[in-house]
Amino acid sequence: MKVLKFGGSSVAKPENIIKIKNIISKYNDPIILVVSALGGVTDLLLEAGSLASTQDQSYKEILSTLEERHLSTIKELIPVTAQSKVLSKVKSEFNVLETLLEGAFFIGEITPKLSDKIVSYGELLSSYIISEYLISEKLDAEFKDSRELIITHKLNGKNVVNFEKTNANCVDYFKSSNKKVTVCPGFIATSEEGVSTTLGRGGSDYTAAIYAAAIDADVLEIWTDVSGMYTANPKMVKQAKAIPHISYEEAMELSHFGAKVLYPPTIQPVLSKGISIVIKNTFSPDEAGTLITKSKNEKGKTVRGISHIGNIALLSLEGPGMVGIPGISKRFFEVLSQADISVVLITQASSEHSICVGISADDVEKAVNIVNEAFEYEIERGRIKQVIPEKDLAIVALVGDNMKSHQGLSGKMFSTLGKNNVNIRVIAQGASERNISCIIDEKDVKKALNALHEEFFEENIKQLNLFVMGVGNVGAKFLEQIKEQRKFLKENLKLNIRVIGMSNSRTMLFDEKGIDLNDWSAKLAAGENADKVKFLEMVNSLNYRNSIFVDNTASEEVSKTYSEYLSNSISVVTCNKIACSSAYENYSHLKSLARTYNAPFLFETNVGAGLPIIDTLKHLIASGDKILKIQAVLSGSLNFVFNNFNDKTTFHDVVKQAQEEGYTEPDPKIDLSGVDVMRKILILARESGNQLEISDITNNPFLPEESLNTANNDEFFASLVQNEAHFQSLFTSAKHADSKLKYVAQFDDGKASVGLQEIPKGHDFYNLEGSDNIVLFYTERYPNQPMIIKGAGAGAAVTASGIFADIIRIGNF
Repeated sequence: MKVLKFGGSSVAKPENIIKIKNIISKYNDPIILVVSALGGVTDLLLEAGSLASTQDQSYKEILSTLEERHLSTIKELIPVTAQSKVLSKVKSEFNVLETLLEGAFFIGEITPKLSDKIVSYGELLSSYIISEYLISEKLDAEFKDSRELIITHKLNGKNVVNFEKTNANCVDYFKSSNKKVTVCPGFIATSEEGVSTTLGRGGSDYTAAIYAAAIDADVLEIWTDVSGMYTANPKMVKQAKAIPHISYEEAMELSHFGAKVLYPPTIQPVLSKGISIVIKNTFSPDEAGTLITKSKNEKGKTVRGISHIGNIALLSLEGPGMVGIPGISKRFFEVLSQADISVVLITQASSEHSICVGISADDVEKAVNIVNEAFEYEIERGRIKQVIPEKDLAIVALVGDNMKSHQGLSGKMFSTLGKNNVNIRVIAQGASERNISCIIDEKDVKKALNALHEEFFEENIKQLNLFVMGVGNVGAKFLEQIKEQRKFLKENLKLNIRVIGMSNSRTMLFDEKGIDLNDWSAKLAAGENADKVKFLEMVNSLNYRNSIFVDNTASEEVSKTYSEYLSNSISVVTCNKIACSSAYENYSHLKSLARTYNAPFLFETNVGAGLPIIDTLKHLIASGDKILKIQAVLSGSLNFVFNNFNDKTTFHDVVKQAQEEGYTEPDPKIDLSGVDVMRKILILARESGNQLEISDITNNPFLPEESLNTANNDEFFASLVQNEAHFQSLFTSAKHADSKLKYVAQFDDGKASVGLQEIPKGHDFYNLEGSDNIVLFYTERYPNQPMIIKGAGAGAAVTASGIFADIIRIGNF
C-alpha cells in the first residue's frame, strides 16, 4: 500500500485535480490519498475568523468567495447528473461554517478550539469534493474523515498525536477496506474528548506520515509543485537541480534551513519505521523527483545541497561576568524557551565570553526585552552587556552526510563568500559535521547561494557578470568577441560570460538574465538615460557574484568611480589609462582596494593594447627579477603615422587617416603631444615598483607650439596643414641620416622621458611596421639581450582582445 499526499498548489484549481486523477489512475497498489485544502483557502479561513472576532462584517465577503470557489470547482469537475448530492453537502457544510464564524462575531473573540474547527473545513471540503470527483470518474474510491482515525491528547498544553489509539484505528480501518483509493483530509484530527483539532504547521505531510507509519506503507509520496529537493532554491539559483537520492538526515537539514518541500517534524513517523519518501511534481509527473531513505547518499558526494533561512536576527549575550560562571547558558535558553522563541542557530566562543543565537526577526523585540530583564542584575553591575540585536540577516548552510570526511570544505565555502564580498557574521558547525552554517546580510543571500552553487555543483563552470561602460569602436568589438567566443569559453575554459548592463554617453541598459548580444545596439538605443551614478547603484543593487566593471571609455569621470566598484568586491577591467597615470596616491589606493576586497584591477590594454606587456612585467617582478631599463615604442598611432608619412604625403592626411581608422584617441592631440605615451611609460615604471608622477617624465615634443595650444580638433588639424614644412623637415633630416622616425619612451635609472628619435638601421625599432608596438625589458636576468615584446599595439580589435584577455584572467582567478 502507498500513501500519496498532494499539497495546496496541487489542488488549487480544477485542472490540477484532474492531473491528480491521471496520476493515481496509473497505480496498481491500493492508495491512501491525503490532500490539503484548495490553495490559499486555509489563509482565507484564518483571516475570516480573525475578522469575525473583531466584529468586522467583511468576514462574510471571504465566506462568500470561498463558497463560490468550492461550488465552481464541483461544477467544473463533476458531471451535472452527479452534482446535486455534492453541491448539497458542500452548501450544508458552509452553513455550519457560517454559524461558527457568526459565533466568533457575536462573542467578539475566537478561541483556539473554535479556530481549529473553522480552519478544518478547508481540508474537509477539498477531500470530499476530490473523492466524489474520483468516484464520478469510475475510480474505486471513497472518502474517509481523518478525524475518525487520528486521535490527539494534551501534552504540556499542546495537542499531540496519541499514536497507540491512532495506529490501532488505522490498522483496523485499512485492513478491512477493499477500496483502491481512500481520500483523507490532511491537517485535521480529533481530541480524546471528541473535539476537532489540527496538527499544526506541515499538518498534511504529518497526516500522510502518520498513515504511512501506521500501516507500514511501501512508500510515502509527497506531490508538490517542484520536482524534488533541489541543490538550492531554484527561484534564486537558476542552475539548481533536483537531488535524485538523499538521506533522511540530509533532507531534514535542508528542510530546517529553508527548503520548503518538507517540514522536518512531520516525517518523524516514517523515519522511525525506515519508510522511504519520494518527492514528486504534480505538474511534471514523469520527472524522477527525489528519493529520501535512511541509507547514506550514493557515490560519496560531499555537499548535497545549499539552503537558507531569511528574516533572521542575531542576539549576542556577552560580558566578563559569563566566564567560568555555571548556568548562564541555561538561563539564556530557558528564558527564550519559556517565551516560545525558537533558536535556529547557536554559537559560543571558547572563552565563554559570549553566546550568539539566531532567531526569527519576528521575535526579536520580545526576545531582547525578556533577556535584558532576566539578566538585569548582571547588566546593572556591568558584568553582562545589554543585549542589542542585529537585524536583516539570513542563515546560509551547506548540507551533506559525507562532509565530515572531506577536508577543506569550510575553507572553500568561506573563501567563495569572501571573494564575492559576502561578510560572514557568525559561523556554526555541528559535531556531526552534517552542515556548515553561517549568518550573512540578507541582501547578499542570492549572491551567496549562486556563488556557492557554482563552486560546489556546476562542474566548475564559473559565471562572470559584466557591466560594460563604453560601446564605441573598442566596446562594440569587445561585445562581438564575447558573442563569438561564448560557446568556446563555456566548453573549454568553463566560463559562462554574461553582459548584464551596458552604457554609452546617452543611454544605458540592464537585463538581469543577460543582454542578448545579437541586437544589443537597438536595445541600448531604447534604454533609459545614461547616468554614471545610477549605473553604479544598479550594479551594487543587483549584487551579482563574480561581477566585473569594464571601462572602454577615455573618461576621467568614469575612472573616478573605480574605487566604488573595487570596495564592493567588483572587479575592474579598463583600457582607460587615466586612473593608473593619475596621482600615485590614487593609483596605489586602487591597487590596495583590489587586494583588500579580493577584486582584480586589470589594465593590460593601458600599454600595448592586446600585447601582454604588463602581464609579462608582473611575472618578471613576481619571480624576483629587477627592471634595469625599459625602451619602447608605445604608441601604435604614432608608429602608424611615421611609418606612412614621407615626402609624397602630408602630415595632416596621415594623421587624419590614423584617426579615421581608430588608431588614435578621439582627440589625436593626446597621442601626438606625447601625453598618451607619457602615461604608458609612467604605468610601466610604476608596475616595476617605482614611485613616479606624470610630472617627473621629460616630454620632448615634436609638435609646434601652435598645434599644442589648439582648443579643438578642427583647430588642431588646421595647424597641421599650416606647419607642413616643419614636419617635412623632420622627415628629411631622418632620411639624410638613413634613419627612421620613431616616438620612443625610455625609463632608466629612475628617470623617464618620451620624444621623437631618429632610429638607425640595425636597431630593434628600425623595422617596426604599421601600428606595431615594441618593448625592450633590460633586467638583472636580461642585462645585455633584452626581453622583447612586439606586435600590434593599436586598433579596436586588438584592444578589445586585450580587455577580453583580462576578463579571462579574472575568470581563472
